[in-house]
Amino acid sequence: MPLAEHLREARKRLVLAVAGLAVGMVAGWFLYTPVFEALQRPVLDAAARDDALVTVNFSGVATALDMQIKMSLLIGLIVSAPWWLYQLWAFIAPGLHRRERRYTFGFLGAAIPLFSAGVLFGWWVFPRAITILTGFTPEGAANFLDAQTFMTFAMRLILAFGLAFVFPVVMIALTWTGLVKARTWLHGWRWAVFLIFLAAAILTPTPDAVTMLFMAGPMVALYFAAVGVGVLRERAVARRTAAA
Repeated sequence: MPLAEHLREARKRLVLAVAGLAVGMVAGWFLYTPVFEALQRPVLDAAARDDALVTVNFSGVATALDMQIKMSLLIGLIVSAPWWLYQLWAFIAPGLHRRERRYTFGFLGAAIPLFSAGVLFGWWVFPRAITILTGFTPEGAANFLDAQTFMTFAMRLILAFGLAFVFPVVMIALTWTGLVKARTWLHGWRWAVFLIFLAAAILTPTPDAVTMLFMAGPMVALYFAAVGVGVLRERAVARRTAAA
């Protein structure tokens, strides 16, 4: 494509992605109440368990409205993930050969379920993280959780897990195209584990080690799974080459 056509295609895909996000935000607006109630439940459970005052606090008159708008955006980003991931693929695909497009479509097909799995795992981790963290509240003390901080923590945690679970797809794509050998990933596993824990510490919205471990553990497992897929791929290519 000429440069001008590339720019027009980029604008088209960006507009479509934003339109999908807008639809997701509308859905997020209506999903806000059940999502908020589900995220608030571990706080109420912690209060009942410890017979303590642990509650989500709205500190301003417009805080509830402001938080609902932000939550709608974050829910819309998660709900519309298959759409904007597809738009990214559709922008890249015209510059690829037919075989490369087939691979890319396969990687996209893997990225969407993995992103969804990461979101679900983050949803599973969240109440357990709340239970552990609120358990450190001293006896007789109250724990007033700022509503915006609390919900930002929840959605960032869930979204971070979704993005972290897509990382192995990038590894496999690099191995599949021959840009990085599987043995390179394997030889650098010590650095990889260190960087995974560093990334988990940055991505998780709180400084506690528990949440970081919840994220880093699956990422390390997925890293080695991606290395295994790369090894199997290279062996299959070597067998085909030898047979030819």
